[in-house]
Amino acid sequence: MAIEVRPVTPADIAYVQQSLTAAFHGTVVAVHDELIDAGDLPGGIAWDDGEPVGLLTYRVTGSEWEVISIAADRPGSGAGSALLGWVREAAVAAGASRLWLVTTNDNVTALRFYQRNGYDLVAVHRDAVTRARARKPAIPQVIDGIPLRHELELELRL
Repeated sequence: MAIEVRPVTPADIAYVQQSLTAAFHGTVVAVHDELIDAGDLPGGIAWDDGEPVGLLTYRVTGSEWEVISIAADRPGSGAGSALLGWVREAAVAAGASRLWLVTTNDNVTALRFYQRNGYDLVAVHRDAVTRARARKPAIPQVIDGIPLRHELELELRL
């Protein structure tokens, strides 16, 4: 059975909290000098055979849609791509001009994934993660031997 994505509903709150906590050590995401409670945002859940397997949250500012969080319970299953396709369709239907997101300099797997899904690297925000760590101390200093310091901004023009 193919992965299906549907909007988050109030009945999904437990899964939303579980998914965000597993991926981000809580529902609060530290990005571009902000703390954002991703658990309060609209989003989509990827389902495989009746089981939730991934979550994406986003926010809308004017004609721009920003992916705040994306997490797949089973990387490589297609859940992440299905979620990005779903949010892209929703953004296009709403007349958005840009869909964008941020990842960190250590996350080379995500960088490849986003580029394979049509996103372009448009900015490096130096030491943004270093600043974010002051607001969210749970952010690690090093992952896989790579100092975690910068945010990488990627976009998809619609």
